[in-house]
Amino acid sequence: MREFIVEADGGSRGNPGPAGYGSVVIDAATGETLREAAEYIGVATNNVAEYKGLVAGLKAAHELDPAASIHVRMDSKLVVEQMSGRWKIKHPDMRPLAAEAARVFPPDQVTYEWIPREKNKHADRLANEAMDAGKRGERWSAADSTAELDAGAALADVRAAGNVALAQAQGQAVAMQAPRSPVGWAAPADLGAPATFVLLRHGETALTPQKRFSGSGGSDPSLSDVGREQAERAAAAFAARGTIQAIVSSPLKRCQETAQAVAARLGLDVRVDEGLRETDFGSWEGLTFGEVRARQPEELNAWLASPDAAPPGGESFAAVTDRVSAARDRLAAEYAGRTVLLVTHVTPIKTLVRLALGAPPESLFRMELSAASVSVVAYYADGNASLRLLNDTSHLR
Repeated sequence: MREFIVEADGGSRGNPGPAGYGSVVIDAATGETLREAAEYIGVATNNVAEYKGLVAGLKAAHELDPAASIHVRMDSKLVVEQMSGRWKIKHPDMRPLAAEAARVFPPDQVTYEWIPREKNKHADRLANEAMDAGKRGERWSAADSTAELDAGAALADVRAAGNVALAQAQGQAVAMQAPRSPVGWAAPADLGAPATFVLLRHGETALTPQKRFSGSGGSDPSLSDVGREQAERAAAAFAARGTIQAIVSSPLKRCQETAQAVAARLGLDVRVDEGLRETDFGSWEGLTFGEVRARQPEELNAWLASPDAAPPGGESFAAVTDRVSAARDRLAAEYAGRTVLLVTHVTPIKTLVRLALGAPPESLFRMELSAASVSVVAYYADGNASLRLLNDTSHLR
């Protein structure tokens, strides 16, 4: 039995916006490209374009050999998990496309694998060629495509980066310019795609504008009307970008409500992680800073002076750091190479940022995080982290 690899991708410039897909059929034994397919499909979402790319790739493989074994590789976690039967297909635009894809080959002939975006260059370039052709009012032509050549050049660059790193490690002279490292000015090794945490603080509650302590030991307030609007605006922004592949939330109500607003737009499920909950502020829950200062000045001063000090009946920042660090390590390993939205609170976000920068504990008091703000931290395979964004609220304007 012949074995084909189908790589597929889709994109939308606006999500929804002008969209296109690309797919390629590869001989698994030789690595030879057997078929390419690409098409501009008008206005659609990223997910619809990705599904259409999958359908086109499967049909191209079927034309070559309907009895072949098919291994699909895509950088869309959503499509891979849904077609593998592990995730439900909730969005009405995707159900018929998924059903069409499932009919091309018998289920026992097809397997699915998620791959990082940088390993799906060929299909990605085909999708972009199709969108570029559509913008010019033309149809994509295989005769004019340079996608395979471009993807091969990109793979050569990655391999060259690995060779540079190996030569440097062995103390050899390198007669080429090393590529820029993705982590600041670190050594130019190819570390692969990072686990990217998009950190979304929940929307406002009634306590937020009053600047009252609101942790995990209080009344667990819901979002206010303003907070729900902020969550919807954040959801629209994430849908437009089309980069979120999974959503993980704190167990507290205000975060889950914010996360569900985004999930509804993206067609994703929300996973809950206890490690992302806010600090337990003990007897200070519901109080303002001034009220705590008036009632328990010594305890407040001790809390401000040491991460090991906890509010009466509450949780210290040192304990929060241990909890958040464990969640970070667990999630970074699980979502390596993927972009995941973490919907959480002020202290966990500041803690992740502080640890990424190697900043001291007192830096927690020197960061501002607005309600429904977005920050981004990337985690690489060598343990390094890179802060990419902090307290962005442009989507709320």
